[in-house]
Amino acid sequence: MVRRRVIAALVAVAATVTLAAPAQAANGTIGQRETVCASDLFVRTQPVGAWMGTLYQGQTFLVEGPRSGGYVYGFAYGYINRRGWVQDGWFC
Repeated sequence: MVRRRVIAALVAVAATVTLAAPAQAANGTIGQRETVCASDLFVRTQPVGAWMGTLYQGQTFLVEGPRSGGYVYGFAYGYINRRGWVQDGWFC
């Protein structure tokens, strides 16, 4: 009897657990404030330039453009709060 209750409870818990779908990163859209999908995303002074800060998953970046060599220019919110370049393709 106890075994049946335990199994029934486990089945009920398993039925309510939902697995999160993996995030799919995409390029940023110019003019949009995009959410960072990567665990961290370096903000640089220019494409492949010096590091000036890090955006973390869930923080946002206003894509202003232009694009250059796989990077995009814009405003990094979060801890940085300044303009810079990030590698494109890491937005949700």
